[in-house]
Amino acid sequence: MLGRGLLAAASLAGALLTAGIASAQQTLEAIKARGQLICGINTGIAGFALPDSKGVWQGLDIDLCRGLATAIFNDPVKLRLVPVSSSTRFTALGTGEVDVLFRTSTQTMLRDTTLGLRHAVTYFYDGHGFMVRRASGVQKAADLRDATICLIQGTTNEQVTADYFRSINTPFKPLVFDRTDQAAAALQAGRCDAFGTDASQLAGTRATLPDPKEWLILPERFSKEPYGAYVRRDDAQWFDVVRWYTYAMIEAEEQGITRANAEEMRRTSTNPNTRRLLGVTPELGESLRLDRAWAFNAIRALGNYGEMYDRSMGPDTAVGLPRGPNEIWTRGGLLYALPMR
Repeated sequence: MLGRGLLAAASLAGALLTAGIASAQQTLEAIKARGQLICGINTGIAGFALPDSKGVWQGLDIDLCRGLATAIFNDPVKLRLVPVSSSTRFTALGTGEVDVLFRTSTQTMLRDTTLGLRHAVTYFYDGHGFMVRRASGVQKAADLRDATICLIQGTTNEQVTADYFRSINTPFKPLVFDRTDQAAAALQAGRCDAFGTDASQLAGTRATLPDPKEWLILPERFSKEPYGAYVRRDDAQWFDVVRWYTYAMIEAEEQGITRANAEEMRRTSTNPNTRRLLGVTPELGESLRLDRAWAFNAIRALGNYGEMYDRSMGPDTAVGLPRGPNEIWTRGGLLYALPMR
C-alpha cells in the first residue's frame, strides 16, 4: 500500500511539471472563457454523488458543484461533472482535467504538502468504520480476526484499516477495489466479511443494497475524515473563490437564509452581514472577481448547506444520516463559517 502511494505521488508530481506554471492565477478566467465549470466527483455513492432513475446526478457534492457554477455564471447548468476514481482523482485535478474536486476527499497533511494541491475548506466531517452482515454476529471491529475486508484503492481507509488491525495484533486480509460499487458487490456476494470506509459512505452503500436491514454499520470510528474541496496550489485566487463559496453556503444556514426566502431577505434585511452576503453591497463579490450577487444566486438556486444536506442524506432520504458533527456550530456541530466581511 505504501508503494502504491509513493508511485501515485510521483506520477502526480510529474504531471504537475508538465502542467507548468502557465495555469497559475488563471483558473477562474479559463472557466469563464470556456463557459463551463468542470467538477471532479465520486464515481457513485448515494448521498454524495449518484445518478437517479433518470440518469441525473444527485447528492451533496453534486449540489456543491452546481452551486459553485451558479456563483460564477448564475446558471447551474454551466457545469460538467467528471467522475474520477479514488486512485486518479488527484492526478485529474493536478493536470487540469478538472477545475475542482468535490469528491469525498479527506484533508490530510501529506496530501496538502506533497501533491501540489490545496484543500479549500472542510465541508463534511466523518470517520472510518466497518459494515458487516447483521447475521454474522460481529459486534465490534476486533471480532474481525482473519476476516477479508473490502477496501477502496487510493483512499485513507486502506491505511486506517491496516493501522488499526496492526495496533491490536490482529491479522486480516484486504481485498482492494477501484470503485465503491465493486466493493459493495463483492460484500453482497460474500467475497468479503466486511467493508471498511467512511461511515457516511457505508450508509450510502447500505441504502443501495437490495435489503439494507441485512447490514450493520459497527458503531466504532477509527479516524478523523474531514472532507474538503481540493484545488491546485498554483492559483490562490481560485482557492479563494472555492473557499469562500463553501463558507457562504454554511453562512447562509447560520443566518437562516434559504432557497425560499433569499429574495425577500435580500430586499428587506437591514442586517449588514446579510446585505453583504446577498450582494446588496458589492464588496464580497468584487473581492472574488465575481458578480455582487454570486452567493445570492447560488443560495436561491440550491439552498443553504443544510438544505443541500437534508435533500441528499437527511432523515427523509434512503441514506438517513443524522447531521451529527455536520450540524452548524450554533446547534452543537462543527461547521463554522469564517466572518464574511
